[in-house]
Amino acid sequence: MTVDQDIRDELLATMPSLRAFAIALTGNIDHADDLVQDTILRAWSHFDQFRPSTNLQAWLFTILRNQLRSNYRKRKREVEDPNASLAQKMAVLPEQSARLDWADVRVAVAKLPHKQREALLLVGAEGFSYDETAWICGVAIGTVKSRVSRARRRLTELLVLDDNDEFGPDRRLQAACVSGLCA
Repeated sequence: MTVDQDIRDELLATMPSLRAFAIALTGNIDHADDLVQDTILRAWSHFDQFRPSTNLQAWLFTILRNQLRSNYRKRKREVEDPNASLAQKMAVLPEQSARLDWADVRVAVAKLPHKQREALLLVGAEGFSYDETAWICGVAIGTVKSRVSRARRRLTELLVLDDNDEFGPDRRLQAACVSGLCA
């Protein structure tokens, strides 16, 4: 695309006024300079839309104003986080591995003998005490403790866990969290 030398000169002559307007609107010289640069780039890439019989300066100021509004709307949805401290605190564990882990646990729990499964679910999932579970099942508290212990041991075998393993993030994710990537 060829741009007439007169239009190019007028565009360059408008830049100080654009910059002053941008500084007045933003109150920040760096932000204003970025805004003027974005305006010139946008004008240059859309120069085919400019009608030579119209006011170039007004067209550029309109682009600048619209660019400022677009940036403002975009920034309204963003949170300033210069050193990424907020982003680190908002780390979320990947959902897909948790779903797979939960599916494995459900399958393993289903393989437990009924009485062990019942005791484990009452104590572990429902939060009942051993005394309350014993009363619900109509057995002695020692029996409940034994059933829960056997159920946990069997789950460890079925899920191929070491005694030191815990349910939760895998070792790679734990290492990332320890190194400060998660908060």
